Amino acid sequence: PMTRPPVLIMFARAPYLGTVKKRLAAGIGPFAARAFYIKTTTDVLTTVSSNAAWQTVMCVTPDASAAQGRFWPAGVTQLPQGYGDLGDRMERALMSFPDQPVAIIGSDIPAITHGHIQTAFAALGRSDLVLGPSPDGGYWLVGARAGSLAQGLFRNVRWSSEYTLEDTLQNTGSRRVALIDELDDIDDVTDLENWRAQIS
Repeated sequence: PMTRPPVLIMFARAPYLGTVKKRLAAGIGPFAARAFYIKTTTDVLTTVSSNAAWQTVMCVTPDASAAQGRFWPAGVTQLPQGYGDLGDRMERALMSFPDQPVAIIGSDIPAITHGHIQTAFAALGRSDLVLGPSPDGGYWLVGARAGSLAQGLFRNVRWSSEYTLEDTLQNTGSRRVALIDELDDIDDVTDLENWRAQIS
C-alpha cells in the first residue's frame, strides 16, 4: 500500500514585538530578539522544507495568526496550536496525523540540517518514538512512527527545565524510543553567543 509521506511540524510563534524569545530579549532587546527570531525561523523552515521527502507544516500561536500571519514563506500550511500547555498542543498536533510518521521541531535551532530530519524519520522505521536531545535537558525534536503513538507522552512534563527530556521518557512505557543527535536551541544571550562563536 502507498504510505503517506511523513509530516514535519514546526512550532512557531507569530513574531509580534515583545512576545518572542523573551529570555533572549532581556539581553539584546526586543527588536534584535524579534529580528533574530524571524531570520532563524525562516532559515530553519527553508532548510528543512526544500527538496524534502516529507511535508512541512507550521503550527503557530496565537491561533489567529495562522489565518492572517504573513510572516513566513508562502506555500507552507499554517495550523493553529490551540489551547493548553505546550504538551497539550504538541500531543494534539502529533495526533492530528494519527497514522503517518510525524515529528515536531522548534524554530530556534539554527544548526539544524536537512540530514537531521532525515535521520529522525529513518529512526522511526525501527522505533515508535524519536527524540532529539538538547544539552539543557530538553529536546529539539520529538516524533512518532504514527501520530497516535504520542498519546500521553507529555503528561506532567516539567517544561523549560533540566527534566523535560527525562519526564517525557518516563511517559514512553513500552514504546520503543530512538535518541538522535544533540543540538542546541537558542533561549538566551549565552546560547546566542556560544552559537555565534561556533559558526564564526
